[in-house]
Amino acid sequence: MKRGTIHIYSGDGHGKSPAALGRAVSMACQGKSVVIIQFLKGRGLEDSEFLRRMEPEIKLFRFEKSEGNFAELSIEQQADEIINIKNGLNFAKKVLCTGGCDLLILDEVLRLIDNGIISVEELKGILDMRSDESMDVIMTGTTLSADVCVLADEVTRLATVKGGL
Repeated sequence: MKRGTIHIYSGDGHGKSPAALGRAVSMACQGKSVVIIQFLKGRGLEDSEFLRRMEPEIKLFRFEKSEGNFAELSIEQQADEIINIKNGLNFAKKVLCTGGCDLLILDEVLRLIDNGIISVEELKGILDMRSDESMDVIMTGTTLSADVCVLADEVTRLATVKGGL
């Protein structure tokens, strides 16, 4: 059985989440199951309806309730969203413990470190719960400290060279 790998797609450039989604579609085309848990995206993304049509091969989860950007929320709203985010992290633990998919994408999970919602040690603890060693995990976000890099088998840094979206 192939050993699963932990990937990080990071950097300030655009394309981290689309790269992870491309990997998800590729795995689904091979008959594999994918779970995507998105963090700090809010509720109202246009792509979610399209992604939901890809079920049951690709399952998308968002636990946040707010439509707005996390950084722009009031302190009280942020506290409520942190509870929702922690629920998402608990769901990630469950998926990792049960081997509930072939590929788990933790989209923007590294931004949780940037925002002080979790620590690198907490993220490591979550990843250590992976019971099925053949499961692949992709994490996206901007943080790329040495402590974060150690968690992954492969790290890809995306940068915008010219222009932008």
